[in-house]
Amino acid sequence: MVKLDILSDPICPWCYIGKTHLFRALQKLPDHPFILEWHPFQLNPDMPADGMDRRAYLEAKFGGKDGAMRAYAPVVEAVEAAGLDVALDRIARTPSTLDAHRLIHWARLEQKQTHAVQALFEAYFEKGRDIGDIATLIAIGTQIGMDGDMLTRLFATDADARDIRARDAHARERGVTGVPTFILANQHVLRGAQPPELWAKVIDDILAQIAADDA
Repeated sequence: MVKLDILSDPICPWCYIGKTHLFRALQKLPDHPFILEWHPFQLNPDMPADGMDRRAYLEAKFGGKDGAMRAYAPVVEAVEAAGLDVALDRIARTPSTLDAHRLIHWARLEQKQTHAVQALFEAYFEKGRDIGDIATLIAIGTQIGMDGDMLTRLFATDADARDIRARDAHARERGVTGVPTFILANQHVLRGAQPPELWAKVIDDILAQIAADDA
């Protein structure tokens, strides 16, 4: 088996697109060798805890309304090409994702990490839900089979927040500047939303190498 570490942020549209492309390849190649693990990377590590108005955030980041529209044009095109049901107009706020990353971390302990990642993408990009809101995160956790009472107790504390920040900082120290970033076997790095065809080739190459090593 080959470890595939994925650095991602649940408010990153390219991460949603990249996850979709990867899993389309995996579905066609069920004998793939990957063991997946998701890791935190915050696009906005200094975002206030209660987030920001999305329009104000985008216009500040991209230099006004026209700049925001230009920046998001490739996103809209890629979303449509991927066949995703994304409704950007439903998103009212850009949240801090610290608590969303805590949920993903706790989901891993229950072997539900990818389910949590997918549920967060769908909640944010398809339904416009505020995934910085604790009640929303608890609802998402229970939706994928996690214990709501346990999540309520955990979110009432700062459990694992320092760890999430440290892992985010460590990724930046290692040279990660954007997501999605995929690390194969802790050796090879693929950056960006790679198409399913590339993943199919990567998997074929790995399986061929494994077969050669076993021969």
